[in-house]
Amino acid sequence: MGQMKEKIKSVSIELFFKKGYYATSMNDIARGSGIQKASIYYHYSSKETLLFHILETTMEDLTAYLNNNLSGVRNVEEKLRVAVHSHVRFHLERQKENFIANSELRGLSESHYQMIVKKRDEYENIFQEIIREGAQQNVFKRQDVKILSYAILTLCTAGASWFKPYGRLNVDEIADIYEDFIIQGLKA
Repeated sequence: MGQMKEKIKSVSIELFFKKGYYATSMNDIARGSGIQKASIYYHYSSKETLLFHILETTMEDLTAYLNNNLSGVRNVEEKLRVAVHSHVRFHLERQKENFIANSELRGLSESHYQMIVKKRDEYENIFQEIIREGAQQNVFKRQDVKILSYAILTLCTAGASWFKPYGRLNVDEIADIYEDFIIQGLKA
């Protein structure tokens, strides 16, 4: 059961990325998965549940990736560098899932939407705490922490819409540029 569920998810990510959530039918997903439409419902109760599963696992993976990379980092400037680098890297390496996560929230039921927003808020709070800590230590300028976190995350997320894996710069080179740009903008 696990392999087929992952196949359905993978096919759905491709289709939602290329066609959009609303333009993708369950027949499209079944055809791409090599199964009958009715078989999808054994794994996912609805297309909306499938979308929710994609968004939920993406947010959980993003948060775990960030926390893992921040583990053991004590210097506040280095924390923000690591956080920015992690955010950019995750968004560029999992470009399709992140594009879907940022463009297809409207496809969720109200309860699923609220669950994803809660996970996003928890993730944003990690950045807000780092910025707040940096301001308290006079490493960063004292400014509105929430607005700064939104600005940083929006900037760093945007790469998922234009990044080309075989472009001029690799993921780490792009993340380094973002790091330097953001740190210089926040310096006290």
